[in-house]
Amino acid sequence: MAAEGRGVVKILRSTTAETRLSINTATLGNPPLQTALDAIATAGARNVGLWRETYEGMSPTQAARAVTDHGLQVSTLCRCVLTPDAAMMSDARRAADDAYELGAQALVVLAGGLPPGSHDLDGTRRRMIDTLGELVPIAEEAGVRIALEPLHPMFTASRSVVNTLRQALDIVAPFPAEQVGVVIDTFNVWWDPELTEQLGRAGRENRIAALQIADWSRDHEHGPFLTRALPGDGIIDLPAILAAVDHAGFRGPIEIEIFNDQLWLQPGQHIADEAMKSMSAILRAISSSRSISEMGRQYSTQ
Repeated sequence: MAAEGRGVVKILRSTTAETRLSINTATLGNPPLQTALDAIATAGARNVGLWRETYEGMSPTQAARAVTDHGLQVSTLCRCVLTPDAAMMSDARRAADDAYELGAQALVVLAGGLPPGSHDLDGTRRRMIDTLGELVPIAEEAGVRIALEPLHPMFTASRSVVNTLRQALDIVAPFPAEQVGVVIDTFNVWWDPELTEQLGRAGRENRIAALQIADWSRDHEHGPFLTRALPGDGIIDLPAILAAVDHAGFRGPIEIEIFNDQLWLQPGQHIADEAMKSMSAILRAISSSRSISEMGRQYSTQ
């Protein structure tokens, strides 16, 4: 393994379950907050990714206290959707204020799909810069970093017109990196032929604000949205992507976010335990993965 590869392995080994692993509440099916926090903390994670729906009925201050009482920190808060209207701005302000109260490292935002009746995909993508520009001052005032998440192309129509890491980086480029970054979600970016190159760019531009892990199931019997697999149960080369993200300089939480209706049939504690075990196995696999060495060499030539 090249020197770069050995360095990546050392960093990942020294900062694994003790500090970096996170479980998103969606992995448990977004049960009530206390239930989710009990399971995640008992499983041994130190961080939690929250969906806003999870603490519905609680104030963000109450939710933050519950997170702290469980010995956890918030890796991401999900989410608000960027649509150019007053309702979006109002919702975004609430989300930014919540993210600040919760101490979230990043507020995840989505670009939204094509407007009803529109066929103008390129124009909708270009307008994202203006829409994001309206959100940036709100997040800056709240002291929160925005993280734009590109979604897999199958979600273009209804969920996000931003589908590649290059597109996401181009959209956030006009804004300061400390205010706006991107989410690397393995389920959404693993297929991208430019992934290695764009991860290198994201690292150089200090744009990686969050890392979310899910595997891609070979079978999508229940529809693509609900068949994310636990790490190691699918076809993504997760060790290589993790090492590449680490090589790009990201040292934040490694957050497991799974949407799987069959997984949600199991008890939440069992899901949390399996999530931690599967992610720990992936990290152990890094030391023997040939693809990590290859990717490290690719980075060293860029």
